[in-house]
Amino acid sequence: STTTQNTVAGLAEMGRKVMVVGCDPKADSTRLLLHGLAQRTVLDTLRDEGEDIELEDVMKKGFKNTSCVESGGPEPGVGCAGRGIITSINLLEQLGAYDDDKQLDYVFYDVLGDVVCGGFAMPIRDGKAQEVYIVCSGEMMAM
Repeated sequence: STTTQNTVAGLAEMGRKVMVVGCDPKADSTRLLLHGLAQRTVLDTLRDEGEDIELEDVMKKGFKNTSCVESGGPEPGVGCAGRGIITSINLLEQLGAYDDDKQLDYVFYDVLGDVVCGGFAMPIRDGKAQEVYIVCSGEMMAM
């Protein structure tokens, strides 16, 4: 998440329009871009308000006008976090987050490293990602 947010910040500094979709149930993929603030997740918003929501309810503007979204996860012990990613990305499509008028140069999907189900690979599988970067460090537990 730190690498993603720093990369996004650099691109935003260069004037690029960037969106980050946090795909980790911890919902910490946009916190640095939002100046340390936690963001309400897509799944929490859907649970609390139902499906009658606007894009602004789930997308916040962060550093240099970056678009920040956190998918979130299911309630602990219930359901699959990967399913939440699918739900979130489908909702973003329905709400027009990827429309041409947004003029996005880059969209980042920050996916946790210990992928345990197919939902986490959804951005790749559905052709939403043109490139994939795996970031790891030298520690034994990094991968």
